[in-house]
Amino acid sequence: MRQRFRAEQVREPADGMWSNCLRVGDLISVSGMTARGADGETVTGDEYDQSMVIFGKIRDLLSAAGAQMDDVFKMTIFVTDITQNSKVWDARKQFFTGDFPTCTLVQVAALAKPEILLEIEALAIAGSSTTH
Repeated sequence: MRQRFRAEQVREPADGMWSNCLRVGDLISVSGMTARGADGETVTGDEYDQSMVIFGKIRDLLSAAGAQMDDVFKMTIFVTDITQNSKVWDARKQFFTGDFPTCTLVQVAALAKPEILLEIEALAIAGSSTTH
C-alpha cells in the first residue's frame, strides 16, 4: 500500500505536481528537497546553511513516515558548485551516525531558482538502521 506523508515544516507542492514523501511498505522516497522554507522563500546562506535546512526537512518527512535519518540508505545530491561539496558533507555529519548512506553528488548547471544552491533526494527503509 502506498501512503503519502506530510510534515508541517515542509511546504507541499500544488495538487497534481508531485509528492514530497511516499512510503510503500517499509520503503520511503523523499523527493528532491531544497532550502525553501515553509513560506516558499529560499533560506539564504551558503551550501552548509542550505544543507542544514534540507536535511532538517528530510528528517521531518521521514519522522512523519515512521523512520529516522539513519534509515536512509541512498541519497542523490545536486549542487551548482561542486567545489563547495565539503560544506554539504559537514552538514550531513550533523544528521547521520554509523554507516552513512550511499551517495551520488552531481554538479548541475542550475536548479529551480538562482539562489538555490543544492537539492537532495533520499531513499530510506523504515526500521533498517541499527540505532532504532
